[in-house]
Formats: sequence, C-alpha cells, structure tokens
Amino acid sequence: MLNVVTSATYETRRVRKQITVLQAIDVAKTQLYHFTTIVIAGMGFFTDAYDLFSISLITDLLGRIYYSDGKLPTNAAVAVNGIAFVGTVLGQIFFGWLGDRMGRKRIYGITLKLMVLCSLASGLSFNHKPKDVIATLCFFRFWLGIGIGGDYPLSATIMSEYANKKTRGTFIAAVFAMQGLGNLAAGTVVLIISERFKNSPAYTTDPFGQADYVWRIVLMFGAVPALLTYYWRMKMSETARYTALIAKNLKQAAADMTSVLDIESSAGKEEMDALDRQDEFGLFSMEFFHRYGQSKGMSLEDITGEIEEMKEQPIGSPPIDGAEFIHSVIL
Repeated sequence: MLNVVTSATYETRRVRKQITVLQAIDVAKTQLYHFTTIVIAGMGFFTDAYDLFSISLITDLLGRIYYSDGKLPTNAAVAVNGIAFVGTVLGQIFFGWLGDRMGRKRIYGITLKLMVLCSLASGLSFNHKPKDVIATLCFFRFWLGIGIGGDYPLSATIMSEYANKKTRGTFIAAVFAMQGLGNLAAGTVVLIISERFKNSPAYTTDPFGQADYVWRIVLMFGAVPALLTYYWRMKMSETARYTALIAKNLKQAAADMTSVLDIESSAGKEEMDALDRQDEFGLFSMEFFHRYGQSKGMSLEDITGEIEEMKEQPIGSPPIDGAEFIHSVIL
C-alpha cells in the first residue's frame, strides 16, 4: 500500500517538473520585477508590524485621557493590546485557506481593503463613555487583526512563488525584515505627532483634547503604507503556481509570467495532459495522511529515481541543495 502511495507522490512531483513555466521561474535570473515584488509584499509586513506595535505606544495615553486615575484598567489594557493578535491567528487560517481556493491576488486585495478600513475606523472610535470608546476600539482592532493575519501568509506565498530557487530564501527574508522597519516607523510617528501637538498653542488650554488627536492619528496613519501599494497590488498578476496547479490554466500562467519576467514559456498539449493526470486531495483527507503522515515508508525505487534524476543534470548546472533533496525524498 505504501509503495503505491509513494509512487503516486513521486509521479505528482514529476508532473510538476514537466510544467515549463514553473521550471522557467525557478531558474530565471534575478530581475527588476523580483525587487518590485519585495517592495509590494514587504510593505504588507511593514504595515502589519506598524499596526500591531503602535497600539502599545498609546495605551498609557488612553488611560490618561479617559480614566480619572490616569491608567487603563487591567482588563481594558489587555484587551486593547491583545485583541488584534487574536484576530491575526484567525485571519491567517481563514485567508490562507481562502487564498488556495480563490487565488492569492484576489484575497490579497481583500485583506488590504480590510486593513485600511479598520485602521481608519480604529482612529474614529468616538463615544462619550470611556468603556464605549475602548469597546469600539477593540472591535475594530479585532477586524484589523483579521486583515493582518490574512496579509501574513499571502505576502510570503506571493514572494516565494515569484522568486527563483537561488534567491527564494533571501527574498522571503527581505520581506520579513520589513517588520523591523514597521516597528521603527511606529515609534517615529508617535514621537513626531506627539511633539507636534505638544508644541501647539492649543495644548496649553486643552491638553487632553490635543492628546486625543494624537492616538487617533497614530492609528489612522497605519492605512497610509497600505494605500500606497494598493495600485501595484491590484496590477500584480496571479502567481503561476496557483494559475497552473490549482486553476489549471497553463496558457494564462505562461502569459502572466512572460508579461512581467524575462522568461520563455509555452503551454503544450503534453503539459496539459500531465496536469490533468495530477491527483488532488484535501488537507485533512485520508490521502493526505497516507502521503505525508507515513512518508517514512517510501520505497527504495522512489529514492533511486530521485538520485538518477540528479545524475541526468547537465554539466555546469547549479549544485543540488542537500536540504532540498532530502525534502523532496521525504515528501
């Protein structure tokens, strides 16, 4: 039974290697569009970090404005600081799954809109009672977390599916590094806005009213970097791996990639036939369990096949990465 399953797994990998457009992306030289993708995906991580970190910088300010003792109650402070992280976990699961069903590009736009809307709404949490202000803020912060959670897996996935094999890890690391810049930007924005309002003439007569503007502007500023990349996100082509392997439209995948990358690719009948033979299964299906839960039972024939395929590579080709080979054998 295990030999049958692992042989099917090996055949699936061979089917994917027959798709020219995916091979072309993997071996393509580093191009300008790769760096454009880093900026687009990286700005998502930049915005995520800004939105998640900035709230901790204004929590004390909320206590001084809305509570007589100058401090947020413990439960309110925990809710304000932590509610977005709850939404982030749920957003990662939901939008990650949805991205595999409806496409990375389409869901990428939805998460961006949700982040922009909730960032602006968080700064507009008005009410006469302090508890109502905090409750409204937590409501919008939760949905902001949902959007942030969706942005995390999609940004990383889009970058990895556009990158070539040689620089894939470096490009993904560059995207994740934007989180540090987002944290730095949050602190910088808080300092600049606080200084601006503290030195205003109105601060001497209405300090709490001016302080109320500060935290609202800080939170609403989170929509700015997201809006700056909205146009480019919407112009991005769907990734070839989604279009080819999930949507099974090889011609569209080849057309999309040749329009943004300097690669040569075409979709022949043999590739389409091979793709039709590729079997599909759900994440929690028994087929998934048999393939990946019992991978140690891989037959010697499959391992030998991988080694023979390595031997067939032409002289002068890049060396095989050991970790990649082990990963391909296990899976």
